[in-house]
Amino acid sequence: MNVVMLGPPGAGKGTQAVRLAEIYGIPHISTGDIFRENVREGTELGRRAREYMERGELVPDELVIEIVADRLKREDCRNGFILDGFPRTVAQADALKAMLAGEVRALDHVVNVEVPAEVLVKRISGRRTCRECGTNYNVHFEQEEVGEACRECGGQIYQREDDLEETVRRRLREYEAKTAPLIEYYRDEGLLRRVDGDAPPEEVLASIRRVLEGGGESG
Repeated sequence: MNVVMLGPPGAGKGTQAVRLAEIYGIPHISTGDIFRENVREGTELGRRAREYMERGELVPDELVIEIVADRLKREDCRNGFILDGFPRTVAQADALKAMLAGEVRALDHVVNVEVPAEVLVKRISGRRTCRECGTNYNVHFEQEEVGEACRECGGQIYQREDDLEETVRRRLREYEAKTAPLIEYYRDEGLLRRVDGDAPPEEVLASIRRVLEGGGESG
């Protein structure tokens, strides 16, 4: 089973991808993780990517595609994979289609985890993080009040800049602009599977499994 996960920031697609990988026994491939792995191991691809990252520039499509192609050739992807964070553009989707065709493979499903923008803003802007141990809290969903001190280590609780409401809204606008054509692309390919992500994680997981196993909503 070859799957691509789509969804805006805060939709929970990464968490779901990890669970699905465990259930189906196929690797969860996060582009962020494979970038860091290549940089850490000092591969040629990692060295090239690091040059862009150190300058604060986006890694170009060509290099992103090379890194993903290299990962998909590994033995653990033989029976399938779950891609998270790639493709992000129609050009990347075309490249993925071509690289899989070259190996006589194809995508089976593209799962789009849909969550209303205002729900996402509430989820993300409510996040608070401990400066010391990294424990995450959410002022909207914690049973206990989130104070200024971490319940785990006593460290200072703060709100990351990425979690500020204005930053979240900007990220969502950027995602929508970049991803809308990609969603249309996969709808035309007959691969898009829509899932309501505005539900408890276990319910979202069950919905995704239904569409992957042929009993859920498509298009």
